[in-house]
Amino acid sequence: MSMNESVSERAEPRQNRADQLRDLIEEDIASGRLPPGSRLEESALAERFSVSRTPVREALAQLASAGLVEMRPRQGAVVATLSVESIVEMFEVMANLESLCAELCARRMTAADHANLLILHERCKAVSENGDVEAYYQANREFHDAIYVGSHNRHLEEMTRGLRNRVSSYRRLQLRHPGRMRRSWAEHDAIVQAILAGDSDAARDVTKRHIAIQGDTFTDFLAALRVSRLDVA
Repeated sequence: MSMNESVSERAEPRQNRADQLRDLIEEDIASGRLPPGSRLEESALAERFSVSRTPVREALAQLASAGLVEMRPRQGAVVATLSVESIVEMFEVMANLESLCAELCARRMTAADHANLLILHERCKAVSENGDVEAYYQANREFHDAIYVGSHNRHLEEMTRGLRNRVSSYRRLQLRHPGRMRRSWAEHDAIVQAILAGDSDAARDVTKRHIAIQGDTFTDFLAALRVSRLDVA
């Protein structure tokens, strides 16, 4: 949705508008358009989406319940900023959720799922060769979404995507490190090959290593996080 588009208020129930707004704001957070610490002013959001402040307030309350937004005294709603400890814990859970998705993909993906995964995989390769971090991040999100969907488990898909959206800004930071996009694509390739081969154990293991932040990856991540928070300050 562009900045000039509105959320329809025709005869739709107010809660439906709030849900729609929640999804739109969540996408802005997940995509990085609203980085951690960004203020979410009710009046500005109401004007942007051409709605009253009531559904905006409800949408922000839902996002706060999901941990994506913090309600701060005298500041109002802001995009949540996570502590290093919380980030590490969430990545630990994320690695296990995504590895389960990949394991199920190896057992359940259809021929159509395989074809779509290969298209997205090649798109990631093309973008990584161009060196465009933002474009790669978006292509990477689509690749991982295909794995969530390919698990053919809606509850797992929703849980994984929800947590991914909470840590999305921090996942983007990893791509800033020199050579990370090329390594990311190589890791994707191992995941794809395991899924196509129907090797659920390998799919689980390589995906878990791909997501986890540990060793040198962890120290590089912390360095990027410090730079990011200095930029925001």
